[in-house]
Amino acid sequence: MKKETILLTGATGFLGSYLLKDFLQNNYNVIILKRSTSNTNRIKDLSKNYKSYNIDELNSLNAVFVDNKIDIIVHTACSYGRNNQSIVDIVKTNLIFGLNLMELGIDYNVKTFINTGSLLPRDVNNYSLSKSQLSDWLKLYSDKIQFINLKVEHMYGPKDDKKKFLPWLINEMINNREKIKLTTGLQKRDFIYIDDVVAAFDVVLEKRKQLSNYSEFDVGTNKFTQVKDFVIQISKALEKQTKRQILPKLKFGAIDYRKGDIMIPDLNNSSLLKLGWRPKVEIEEGIKKILKKY
Repeated sequence: MKKETILLTGATGFLGSYLLKDFLQNNYNVIILKRSTSNTNRIKDLSKNYKSYNIDELNSLNAVFVDNKIDIIVHTACSYGRNNQSIVDIVKTNLIFGLNLMELGIDYNVKTFINTGSLLPRDVNNYSLSKSQLSDWLKLYSDKIQFINLKVEHMYGPKDDKKKFLPWLINEMINNREKIKLTTGLQKRDFIYIDDVVAAFDVVLEKRKQLSNYSEFDVGTNKFTQVKDFVIQISKALEKQTKRQILPKLKFGAIDYRKGDIMIPDLNNSSLLKLGWRPKVEIEEGIKKILKKY
């Protein structure tokens, strides 16, 4: 028996591709929104099991809601600004697109809007500000549709964007760079494996009828690890796997922290734990899972 219909944005991205596979396995009807130019390599094996719309080829997003009875919107699409996008482009992706979905969700009686938020302080960069502004709007209109905001910490896992820190770092190590320039690495992060993030979405979907019309959840393990220690763990695992020295090539302190870099995130996962969610993948196991893919 088919469950409800989920409209998923960002399905070709890192988190979105894992959610798409998970939703299909849990027997949801899934509709995805993407661009005609999107790289679909992450989801190519699932192509026969979901319905897809290219948003750049639609005259209006209304058509998606007219053609389909959508029960839940899961919004993961975002722009980090890593490819030198303008402020306007970042705002269009992170704020305006979300607001369009919100208005359509209200107009077409969608039950729940699940948003992927950020734990970064709102004034750190263009990404965090635009994501926080969307959350503000969602909260303002939570009397008209249920909004659930999942603020995800530093997730990692196979198939992540090559421009993100961990894939970049592993590629530098594998390619035998003589010097891998890093910050001092004293900042702490709550590294959470992608499967545990997906499990958080599953729990929220399952328990959403118990939740208020606006709920926020911090998605993290509540265990904080220095970036330097995390990098060293990866390098040791790769040294064992490749039989060559990597540790001496790590140049901690060779570059400055990024502007606004947070030394330790403000995170409290107690609300998510009360719903029954538990992180299962420890860092050592997560690193092994990633290195198997290289």
